[in-house]
Amino acid sequence: MKIAVYPGSFDPVSNGHLDIIERVSKVFDKVYVLVSLNPYKTYIFSGEERVELLKFATKHLDNVEVEASNQLVLNYAKQKQAKVIIRGLRNFIDYQNEITLFQFNHSIDQDIDTFVLFPSTNNLFLSSSSIKELVMFDSEIKDYVPAGLADRIKERISAVLNKNSKL
Repeated sequence: MKIAVYPGSFDPVSNGHLDIIERVSKVFDKVYVLVSLNPYKTYIFSGEERVELLKFATKHLDNVEVEASNQLVLNYAKQKQAKVIIRGLRNFIDYQNEITLFQFNHSIDQDIDTFVLFPSTNNLFLSSSSIKELVMFDSEIKDYVPAGLADRIKERISAVLNKNSKL
């Protein structure tokens, strides 16, 4: 069985994330979408909320399972018997981060490889940060997040940003 792990913070999930998940689900028998911890990020959504949003967005994909973990992604992949970690790459900044992460992971365990996917053209510019910024300036996000999630995502981001905004 071909198993892959697609880790990320998914704060919030975007159509760019969903695009990669759907494409990966066609190649692997099982895909674990892992809501993972990035110690350098401050989150709008809790881990449980991010898992819930991703489960809703991927409910049409039978071979995709969404989970959360605070452990090292490489250890999670080993636990799930995955041989591949999936990473998305939009630009040169992503490349710099991902090549470093790949080298680090590869030095720890050469049995787990990293596959990089580029976003589809319409998702090339899309990031969770850009979605947050659109909400901050009261712009529509429905074209950038999975169907059925725009209102929920917008409400949560607005609530947190309004609470924290200072001018």
